[in-house]
Amino acid sequence: MTTTVTRSSTDADPQDWPGIAFVPSGPHNRIAAALAEKIFVAAVNRLPMRVTYDDGTVHGGIPRRTEGSGVPEMRIHRPGDFFARLGDSGLIGLGESYMAKDWTAPDLTAVIEVFAQRAAHLVPVPLQKLRGLYLPKPPRRERNTTANTRSNISRHYDLSNELFALFLDNTMSYSSALFDGAGPDLLEARWEDFAPAQQRKIDRLLDQADVGPGSRVLEIGTGWGELALRAARRGAEVVTVTLSSEQKRLAEERIAEAGFTDRVRVELKDYRAVEGEFDAIVSVEMIEAVGYEYWGVYFQTIDRLLAPGGRVAIQAITMPHERMLATRRSYTWIHKYIFPGGFIPSVRAIEDITDRYTSLRVRERLSMGDHYAQTLRLWEERFLARLDEVEALGFDEIFQRMWLFYLCYCRAGFQAGYLDVQQLIFDRRP
Repeated sequence: MTTTVTRSSTDADPQDWPGIAFVPSGPHNRIAAALAEKIFVAAVNRLPMRVTYDDGTVHGGIPRRTEGSGVPEMRIHRPGDFFARLGDSGLIGLGESYMAKDWTAPDLTAVIEVFAQRAAHLVPVPLQKLRGLYLPKPPRRERNTTANTRSNISRHYDLSNELFALFLDNTMSYSSALFDGAGPDLLEARWEDFAPAQQRKIDRLLDQADVGPGSRVLEIGTGWGELALRAARRGAEVVTVTLSSEQKRLAEERIAEAGFTDRVRVELKDYRAVEGEFDAIVSVEMIEAVGYEYWGVYFQTIDRLLAPGGRVAIQAITMPHERMLATRRSYTWIHKYIFPGGFIPSVRAIEDITDRYTSLRVRERLSMGDHYAQTLRLWEERFLARLDEVEALGFDEIFQRMWLFYLCYCRAGFQAGYLDVQQLIFDRRP
């Protein structure tokens, strides 16, 4: 039996969006779709949410009498297409079916958060053990070898500087901010708080890495240049490396405008190819793009480049160690559409790898997952408010739904506690 495809009822361009324009079909898929429906219905009937169909069918662990009470609601409009995609590729199909409008949600983040809180228990354990037999596997072309990494990075970061500028603050920081407050106070974070919170995050990393006048600083992952600029303002000499030609171009423009071309050098280079000796090495949310097979190489490279007495400051998205082990060979919607080749480490994995392969040790770490949830909320609000401008840049409705799903998917992970973000400070063991 083989899986074939039929044309979706969406108006997706089949060349741009083959996974959306076509729906899996055929005898094999009918069996997979039926099984997916049974698993899905059994799961949602245990969850604090409601799933409604256009024909009036309702599933979920919330009694019908609570309708309108504000519980998360998922609305399935084309159940046949939805379960065909889910049966074919699991969570990739969940995201693709949202992009295709097979289902919608008044509060997308709330729906995904319910799933994220129970991610380890949605599928029966015997079927989880068989996931490698029926779910898609990571393509070899997306492994982060030195030959592939440039392409992987380009697919995301070279989309358009103008696109990122529409929803990022004026520091052009594409990572978690560190707001002035905690707990319920974070929920009050507003756009005017954003740029200072991004600078606070950067300054803390630079402080912990002892960056000051004359420091030789290596930044792995340039972004759009804000960290390099702030280090240069302290009197540091900075080398910053990126594999995104678009980021390099804009970062160099910003550095020139600020008058720091004599202190900051931006290089289009793989981190593995860097040579030299640095007093401080800083990397913000770049380890997630390394790939778990290369974490050892990543930290060995840092260890090789760090001067005696130097310090390392890394900001990293993390997940629980057990979930990391269970999913490290999975191919997900995020891989296919957002970050090819990426994988999120656990803190334990980072500590084990640095202990085994390097002279580095973790001296301090700060957990700030709640701050990332609010960072993503502000990005989402800004993105939704500027959809007309997104479309004017040439990004169609399917892209817009994809990007919204990405922002909400990530935010739900942090709100559920499935994801965290850490600032980790390293020095050398005595």
